[in-house]
Amino acid sequence: MLEKIFTLENIPLVDFLGTENANINEIMSAFPDAKIISRGNEITIKGAAPQLVKINEILNSLILHYHKYGNLTRDHVISYLADENHLNKGDDLVEILVYGTKGLKISAKTPNQKKLVKAVQKNDLVFALGPAGTGKTYISVALAVMALKNKDVAKIIITRPAVEAGESLGFLPGDLKDKIDPYLRPIYDALSDMVPPEKLKFYQENNVIEIAPLAYMRGRTLNNAFILLDEAQNATQSQIKMFLTRMGPSSKVIVTGDKSQIDLPLRQKSGLLEVLEVLKETKNIGFVHLDERDVLRHRLVKSIIKAYSKHYES
Repeated sequence: MLEKIFTLENIPLVDFLGTENANINEIMSAFPDAKIISRGNEITIKGAAPQLVKINEILNSLILHYHKYGNLTRDHVISYLADENHLNKGDDLVEILVYGTKGLKISAKTPNQKKLVKAVQKNDLVFALGPAGTGKTYISVALAVMALKNKDVAKIIITRPAVEAGESLGFLPGDLKDKIDPYLRPIYDALSDMVPPEKLKFYQENNVIEIAPLAYMRGRTLNNAFILLDEAQNATQSQIKMFLTRMGPSSKVIVTGDKSQIDLPLRQKSGLLEVLEVLKETKNIGFVHLDERDVLRHRLVKSIIKAYSKHYES
C-alpha cells in the first residue's frame, strides 16, 4: 500500500472537507479500498498505485477549484468525480453547457445525459425518461439556458402539471405566484444555479423566462422558444396533446417524466404513457432513457431505485 500526503496551503481544512466532512466522504465512497486521513492542514491518502493517481488528480482539481472560486461544496466534488474527462484532461475539454452562478461548470456527466444533449441538438422534440435524481430536468434546464444565452431562442417556457391541486389553484392562499410556486420549486432551484438572481428576476419580469402550470398553456402558440414540460407523467391524455400542439416555428421542446411516479387518480391514465405509444414510430423525435446509473445524488439513491425496480418486477 502506497502513501501520499497533501498539504493544504491557504485553505481552511473545514472548508475543504465540507460540513460534517461531506466533501471528503464523497471521495472515500468513490474509492472504498483507499484510506483518506485528515490531520491539521494535511490529508494523507493510502492505497494501490492506480487509486492514488486518481485521488491525486481529484484533490489537485478540487484545490485549484477552491483557489479559483473561494468555495467548495459537495456538489462540486460530485461533479469532479462524475466526469473522467474533467479529472484527467481538465475543464476545457468537457462540453460545458452553462457556467453556473457559483463557479460550477454545468455539463452532462453520464453517458445517458450526453445522449440527451445530442438528442436535443438533433431533434426539435425530445422525451427524456427516467427516475428521480438522473438529471433529466437539470440538464434540460441547462440546455434551455444555453439556447437563450446563444440567442438560438427568444424565450424559455417551463411548465409542470400542478397535479396535487388538480390544476384548480383557487382555494390556495396568496396570488397566482404564491399558489403555483410549490409545484415549480425544483425549476426555480435549477435556474438559480445557472442564472444570477438579478438577471433571473429581469427575465421573469419581462417574460423572457416564463414558469407556469400546464393548464395555462392552453390556447397559445409558442414561437421561437425553448419549452420544457417537466413531470409529464402527471399530465392527462388531453393535456399532453394540448401541450404538444402548442409548438410553434423555431421552437425546441423537451418532455421529461418518470413512469414509476404517476400521481394521477387511479382511474385516470397518464398522458405520457399514451403519447410514448402514439409517437413511437414518428420520425424526428428523440427518446432518451436514463436509469440508476445516471443518479448523481446521495449514493443511497441508486440503491433505493434498484430496490424499488426489483420490488415492482416481483
